[in-house]
Amino acid sequence: MGNHEVFGNRKAHMVFPELVPQRELERRPFANFFTWRSNRKEHSQEGGVAYPQPATDPDLATLTTTLSVQNMHEFGNLFVTYLKARREVFITQKGWELPETDGMEFDQYDTPMARWIVIHRHGEVLAGVRIAPTTARCGNHSYMLRDAQLGLIPQLPSDALYEEAPVSKYIWEATRLFVSDAVPAKGRPAVQTALMKGMASAARSVGATQVIGIVPAVFKRWLKRIGMKANAVGPIMKIDGDRVQAALMDVVEYAS
Repeated sequence: MGNHEVFGNRKAHMVFPELVPQRELERRPFANFFTWRSNRKEHSQEGGVAYPQPATDPDLATLTTTLSVQNMHEFGNLFVTYLKARREVFITQKGWELPETDGMEFDQYDTPMARWIVIHRHGEVLAGVRIAPTTARCGNHSYMLRDAQLGLIPQLPSDALYEEAPVSKYIWEATRLFVSDAVPAKGRPAVQTALMKGMASAARSVGATQVIGIVPAVFKRWLKRIGMKANAVGPIMKIDGDRVQAALMDVVEYAS
């Protein structure tokens, strides 16, 4: 795929503020929806963490929850709601051809080895991301970037990385990162910051020092604003209309 136009003219539904079409942000306006900042006290739970997000209005408070197979029963139907939110973003809005059932999107990487970081409020999922170890093995699959490099995912470019995909217990992969279009433009930066901080904390909790994943090509400028360091580990590509790039993010020095 010389030009990496892997998803044709499918509808682009971006994650980062400078890439989101204004008409999408205005579909569901919420005045003063997010007034809190990202400072918070961390509450640990076995197999995952949940972070209360303070707000000037208690009704606007959100949570960042890390789900695992071992702890998801403690959070009611949050995992199901999260998978339904993924379907809305990646299948309904983006038009990707992915496995689905009962209104939920899932794939071969949703295994007990994974962790799912969810930003939610009053039962509504606002954002999410999945992380999984680069040492993962499940049948013929390992992790997404490595499988793409090996030619196991025809929809993704095999040359997204400059070098051979890493396999290390200290590196986890981030995939399925999204922010719901229910989050207005004013609140998106705060939600994105909470999501990245939750991802970093979840990765550190399982012993990872770095997270690898496909991010917008402007990632250095955006991540710098939230204090996270990252290096490009692949060329700039165009996927689903977005200019993206593989990056390796440092989660050790990034204190939440």
